[in-house]
Amino acid sequence: MLMAGRDDMFDVVVVGAGPVGLSFAASLAHSELKVAVVEQQSLERLANPAFDGREIALTNASIRIFRELGVWDAIPDSDKSPLRGARVLNGSSPFALRFDPPGGSGDTLGVLVPNFRIRDSLFKIIRSQNHAQLLCGHSVVDATNCHKGAVMTLSDGRQLSTRLLVAADSRFSATRDLLGVGADINRLGKSMLICRVKHERVHHQIAVEWFDHHQTIAMLPLTEGVSSLLVTLRAKEADRLLALDDDLFLLELTNRCRGRLGKMSLASTRHIYPLVTTWAHAFWAPSVALIGDAAIGMHPVTAHGFNIGLSGQKQLAHKILTACRDRRDIADPEMLHKYDSWLRLSAAPLYHATNILVGLYSGEHPAARLARHVGLRFAQYLPFVRHGISAMLKR
Repeated sequence: MLMAGRDDMFDVVVVGAGPVGLSFAASLAHSELKVAVVEQQSLERLANPAFDGREIALTNASIRIFRELGVWDAIPDSDKSPLRGARVLNGSSPFALRFDPPGGSGDTLGVLVPNFRIRDSLFKIIRSQNHAQLLCGHSVVDATNCHKGAVMTLSDGRQLSTRLLVAADSRFSATRDLLGVGADINRLGKSMLICRVKHERVHHQIAVEWFDHHQTIAMLPLTEGVSSLLVTLRAKEADRLLALDDDLFLLELTNRCRGRLGKMSLASTRHIYPLVTTWAHAFWAPSVALIGDAAIGMHPVTAHGFNIGLSGQKQLAHKILTACRDRRDIADPEMLHKYDSWLRLSAAPLYHATNILVGLYSGEHPAARLARHVGLRFAQYLPFVRHGISAMLKR
């Protein structure tokens, strides 16, 4: 394995400066480790993230992590929208499966925060800590690893060596591919179209997930009279809807929502995201760890993928900091294997249950429609199901 120059030698190199990658770098800020973050976006774009339509439903556990990192207080209170409950609807049925805080505590299930605000706050934390070196505007074009460390070549020809390489560069992780770590990648042939809307009906801070014929609609409550509207359609249909002018778009959106929000007007730009799920075959390799979407790319229907990624980076960072404290190898194979096992056990039940749920609720066969209608009613009368999910959201 070729070795880089001393200035290009690091203890930890994180590839990907998304929310999970930056959170991981921030989690190592109080250590003596030499850390670098490689990001293909320019420094300017990273420092000034644009609104991307996505609202992240943070659980209480994720909020605690952000508090520890100093991120939570850096996000303006005006961008924090409490989630006081959720309803799941099926077709034209008036029945709704309810998810509320356990015990009628009046507490919240979580808080909705714009993704770009999270990215902005994390970037500011990283810059203020001045601990991790940001290498922006470069992608990784080659990477090799062994039990002694990892070496990667950047698009500008620069070569970095590290004791531990951490891939956090999306569910289509190029780093994962270069290292030969396989992944199940499921392209669903559907896209999610997202925008904010102003509306005349009150949302009471209740989220609504509505499975209708050939579409799924989610209404996420933001400030009073404003919601984030997510419409999942076949990819070509979503592209057609995106291309409409504002008036036609609003008309069709109102018809698709059957007037549930009353009269609507656009409150943001529109954004579209193809739906893809991923599951890496392994979350570690010699001198390598995978976090965030590079490890697991969840379907957004449960809004829980971000929280899994955030808890995963915390778990890995904790194991690394413990190894530092005990003067052990930060890329110890046994330690990385324990991280892999923890993440697999934590995420697998929700990942596979979500995929089953999506299959059931996106099916248009009459038997599937009946099954989901019966399933919703059955779940309503099993308190441990509703309370269990609510408790999971509140973790």
